[in-house]
Amino acid sequence: MLVGTNLESALQERWAEDTKSLLQQGRNELLQPQVDRPTRIVAMGGGTGLPVVLRGLARRAMPKPGDAGVDITAVVTMSDDGGSSGRLRRSHGVLPPGDIRNCLVALAGGKSALTEVFQYRFGGAKGLAGHAVGNLLIAALAELKGDFLEAVRVSGEMLGARGQVLPCTLSPVQLVARMHDSTEVVGESNIVRAQGRVSRVSLSPRSPPPSEGLLESIYRADMVVIGPGSLYSSVIPNLLVDGVAQALRETRALKVMVANIMTQPGETDGMSCLDHVRAVIDHAGPVLDAVLLNGTPPPEESIRRYARKGAYIVPSDRRDLISAGVVPVEADLLKEGSKIRHDSRKVARCLLKMARSGL
Repeated sequence: MLVGTNLESALQERWAEDTKSLLQQGRNELLQPQVDRPTRIVAMGGGTGLPVVLRGLARRAMPKPGDAGVDITAVVTMSDDGGSSGRLRRSHGVLPPGDIRNCLVALAGGKSALTEVFQYRFGGAKGLAGHAVGNLLIAALAELKGDFLEAVRVSGEMLGARGQVLPCTLSPVQLVARMHDSTEVVGESNIVRAQGRVSRVSLSPRSPPPSEGLLESIYRADMVVIGPGSLYSSVIPNLLVDGVAQALRETRALKVMVANIMTQPGETDGMSCLDHVRAVIDHAGPVLDAVLLNGTPPPEESIRRYARKGAYIVPSDRRDLISAGVVPVEADLLKEGSKIRHDSRKVARCLLKMARSGL
């Protein structure tokens, strides 16, 4: 159930009556829901957040009577330089496969012997230690075919992925962060280790070219989903690829940010949902129409446990979000259990309702 202030309810009622009037400014015009073709959704992010969205959407991808299904395109950040991905980048010059692997597995729609092999990580202290089998396979296919994008496509076919996965760029890029103390940190893993407040990020080289088909997917989408995930290392880097921000501003798709439930120590300490929205706008311009918020409080014991690690609930003020030009939509998105995280089924259900009916 969607809840909120009277002002928010009034906005949502108007949205339900006429999806073309989502925002009074009229920056974007929604595509009318289509019942004779799949709902086209582009989901952008990386890390552990994007697979949550994809896992839920994959369950709804296949058509059935009265439901044409979902056409899913995942756009994945390519600045990871840590762990197995970082080692493969340095040793073989391959693009980082880790986030790609996780998204492919999420789109596979459930556990199988092959997905378990893809996710298997070697133990030990030398040689293959720490490498995921899927990372090695994608790297091997990229060398064999001389084409990373083709390697991703073939891997998706092997897994039976219910959608396509696109790296945001095929250029080898590094993430560069300007910290609040004006220092500059180069490399995603170094930014995490710096444990400082990030002010702004960029890619090096700047404005790398987008992967083939990425911009077209944004323009033809019914909905573009941004997040959840690490704001500066998983979400925003996709928006810095050449042409992506412009495509998001021009597309008729509904652009929805799935808000993080918890702050991330060393990256978004003390930031509210409005601060997250402003960070996206500061980097890419007015590319958001709505924000999907979790409205279910986590268990107190879980909140205290996270607080001991420096993570706190991201506060949200719906009136402030409306003033910033985005429509807040609140729903129960919380996964049951001791860990505070999004439930993939709940997130997918809400996103599809918004994409297909405006609510």
